[in-house]
Amino acid sequence: MAEIKEVKLFGMWASPFALRVEWALKLKGIEYEYVNEDIPFNKSEELLRLNPVTKKIPVLVHNGKPLAESMVIIEYIDDTWTEDYSIMPEDPYDRAQARFWAKFADDKCISATFGVFTSIGEAQQKMLQEARDAFQTLEQALCGKQFFGGDQIGYLDLAIGWFAFWMPIFEEIASLSIVDNENAPLLKEYFARILDVDMIKASLPPRDKIYELSKQRQEQFLSGQFKP
Repeated sequence: MAEIKEVKLFGMWASPFALRVEWALKLKGIEYEYVNEDIPFNKSEELLRLNPVTKKIPVLVHNGKPLAESMVIIEYIDDTWTEDYSIMPEDPYDRAQARFWAKFADDKCISATFGVFTSIGEAQQKMLQEARDAFQTLEQALCGKQFFGGDQIGYLDLAIGWFAFWMPIFEEIASLSIVDNENAPLLKEYFARILDVDMIKASLPPRDKIYELSKQRQEQFLSGQFKP
């Protein structure tokens, strides 16, 4: 068993990417210190020192060594603390598939959802169709399973599960639907299922605060006041 000398997570309370890492740590039963960063306007000197390349959260520090990028961190956690709970599939092919779909979700689902959320008119309708197509494609990885990881939460669930909480908020603010019983019924059911998991539910930020912040960000993007 890897000795835990120090585990510290630099995140931001409203970041789904930091939440991915928190879920992984909780699944493994790892105690950690959480450092909440003031993103994006007032990043700490320590964060910039630990991640000088992208200057973003999340950053995991273990035994004084920093790691960036949420999905990279999750694999490190799974490889380092190997007892009891396995996040990655055991089979090499299944692991490769999990990585493929996680990258698909990051490259296609997130970008299209962001496009819907930060556009209007014809541009928004185009992005809406792209988002619906992406999530319909993502359903292929879920078909016939309770979770993307099978009977328990796994790597791909950590990559995708945050959508279950954030998506309804985005849809409410934008007054449209991306994942529903018509467009992606399996994902719609999955969203309800994963939000019913006690560990997931207990780790979520306050919905009203996420709504308020998301609404503010949308207005800033649409007015050109804020850049990603």
